Amino acid sequence: MTDLEEQIPVGKIIGTHGIKGVVRVFSYSGNIESLQCASTVSLTGVGNRVSEYGVKGVSTHGTVFLLTLDGFSDINEVLPLVGAEICLKRSQFPATEEDEYYWRDLIGLSVFTDQGLLLGTLIDIFETGSSDIYVVKGGEREYLIPAIADVISHVDISGKRMVITPLDGLLDL
Repeated sequence: MTDLEEQIPVGKIIGTHGIKGVVRVFSYSGNIESLQCASTVSLTGVGNRVSEYGVKGVSTHGTVFLLTLDGFSDINEVLPLVGAEICLKRSQFPATEEDEYYWRDLIGLSVFTDQGLLLGTLIDIFETGSSDIYVVKGGEREYLIPAIADVISHVDISGKRMVITPLDGLLDL
């Protein structure tokens, strides 16, 4: 696997903050922990190349994160970085707890009922506030599966499969 293949997009630089070389970051997950754990980030899309930078600091500011990179101390130095995508290597991500998964690992799983019926492939995930919703597409049919313990029976990342126990009427919608 090349370094480029290992890069996982976690956010995008959307602007600058102040005059001291700090950038504003829109996070794809809204979770600051991944960036706080990283000692370096890779930026893609700046001059069509991948560049790695040390992380000096990360903080929240409203709905965005503020990121300070090593080697930048002035707004004029970071202006060319606006629009760049921020990527981390998989090894930089915090470990997950038992029965906790990164979305990236779930998307693409084949989803079966506990009766062995293949519903389709998990193609998207969205947040509702109380729980995530898994979007499963099988043929022309699309299912919205709540990511709750009563429904999700088993997840096998290495086997690329998920087993659900549908609540009454869930598959009729």
